[in-house]
Amino acid sequence: MGGIVPAFVVAAVGDNTIDQYIGEETARYAGGNAVNVAAQIAGHGGRVAYFGAVGDDANARVITRGLHRAGVDPAGLVTLSGPTAVTTIRVEAGERAFEREEFGVTADYFPGEEHLELLARSRWVHIGMLPRADELRHRLAGLRRDRAGLGPVISQDCAVAHGFAALDVAFGSVGEHGDARAWALDAIAGGAASAVVTRGAAGALATDGDTWWAQAAVPTEVVDTTGAGDAFIAGYLSGRLEGLGQAPALERGAHWAAAACGHRGGWPAARVGGVAVTS
Repeated sequence: MGGIVPAFVVAAVGDNTIDQYIGEETARYAGGNAVNVAAQIAGHGGRVAYFGAVGDDANARVITRGLHRAGVDPAGLVTLSGPTAVTTIRVEAGERAFEREEFGVTADYFPGEEHLELLARSRWVHIGMLPRADELRHRLAGLRRDRAGLGPVISQDCAVAHGFAALDVAFGSVGEHGDARAWALDAIAGGAASAVVTRGAAGALATDGDTWWAQAAVPTEVVDTTGAGDAFIAGYLSGRLEGLGQAPALERGAHWAAAACGHRGGWPAARVGGVAVTS
């Protein structure tokens, strides 16, 4: 990045939540799209920081401890007045269903000017659930233009945040029977430079608008699919940061996603209290 000293290798921006399992299983996990991506990268030895908001309640301490336990730098963590996000997941007959999402202060979060500067000095910024994602992408892209192209790669989980403009990598998810090619082409038409689409057991596709790459799902014994998509994103972007091409980066993403299916919660030590879950 020329004469600009990178603030972080990866900065994950957006949501955090307490995943509250009820029904046949009662447990709590620290999670959220952005937190899960950050924790997966840190767990594989990457340098990553998290930018997001917690409330002024007891759950905030859970998220903060979780970030430290995961090895994620909480450089961008702020406290806002209100509740920390909670996601309720019901487990019945071994199947999970998202019953309720209370976004709390994550719905009001946007990084301040000082944190925008840190993001602009990172090598890669990944955006999770963020209501003002479009604004953040354009702010970062503008700073990159002002610095003659020096700035982060910008990616976004477009399943939880809207818009494709000013995106280097649009991540999507259409399920096993969804039209991944159509979704990817829509993302490219909307302004994304490239698109990566997961299809559950059918694997994943990626394109830059000219070339297509396909990746099969890695067989695994599924314990819990919570956070598998986030693990795929983390594996893919870590591979790209290391200079891997599209095919090997997709393969890494598939392996990280398969590993994530083998434990409860979005990352191996996400459980709150008791013995941490390990893969």
